[in-house]
Amino acid sequence: ANHSVFCRIETDEGISGLGESGTWGFLEASARAILVMKEYLVGRDPLNIEHHWQYLYRFSHFRGAAVMGALSAIDIALWDLAGKYYHVPVYRLLGGKCREQVRVYNHTAGRTEEELIENAKKGVEEGYTALGHLNPYLDEPRTQPYGDGNTAMLYKAERRIARIREAVGEEIDLCLELHRRLEPGLAVQLSARLEPYNPMFLEDPIRPDNFDAMGEVARKCRIPIATGERLYSRWDFKRLLHAGGVDIIQPDLSHAGGITEVKKIASMAEAYDVALAPHCPLGPIALAACLNMDATCYN
Repeated sequence: ANHSVFCRIETDEGISGLGESGTWGFLEASARAILVMKEYLVGRDPLNIEHHWQYLYRFSHFRGAAVMGALSAIDIALWDLAGKYYHVPVYRLLGGKCREQVRVYNHTAGRTEEELIENAKKGVEEGYTALGHLNPYLDEPRTQPYGDGNTAMLYKAERRIARIREAVGEEIDLCLELHRRLEPGLAVQLSARLEPYNPMFLEDPIRPDNFDAMGEVARKCRIPIATGERLYSRWDFKRLLHAGGVDIIQPDLSHAGGITEVKKIASMAEAYDVALAPHCPLGPIALAACLNMDATCYN
């Protein structure tokens, strides 16, 4: 079952801020890390956000996803609190907005091919101009072993995406989520087969740990590569960008260091002409943080 970890920071002036952690596999560990970080925060000026971020990132000998989820939740809460203190939306504190609207894609799921196509049509009827999290290998339970060979993987994916393109027409962007299922060579083969259907991007075609391999895949694929939801600092993204492994980065504000860190990641990506599409499968606090980030980032 999906559940969330929220963080509330209260001040002696009666103002409070809300944040959300996004380490969805280890939320209990992240919640515990928030309580450890609380000991430092009590009694301090909540408006010194950058200082608090740096301290909480560096005070321990160790880092990791659950720790960064906690730091992200605290950071988002501090920005929310600052916005309330100054009586402005957070995007104003970040330099103002670059756009009046933020484009979103939906989550098009399907356990069978027919269900996937039906849900794609529903997304278009609901007004979405992009269909996201669209998995050409279907949304099977994680407990079910995956048994297709390479040839079957290529043909099945091509058939499904061809049918979806036919069903939704040429105006809709298809954002394909591959869930790290392919080896690098197979990812390149798949990209070539899917080119006629013009996907907007291929998300996480291979495991994201090897930045050099991701760079090789991106260089050989003509479909843009999107990745980043599992990375959690500007140093991770620096290595990915330097390797040329991405066209669209997807940091999760509730996992990659909050608003403070993702603003820096976005600026770094802009220097590489890489676009930003924050990852957000979470709750309302994470979504609000994402919208403020999207409003203020040029890319």
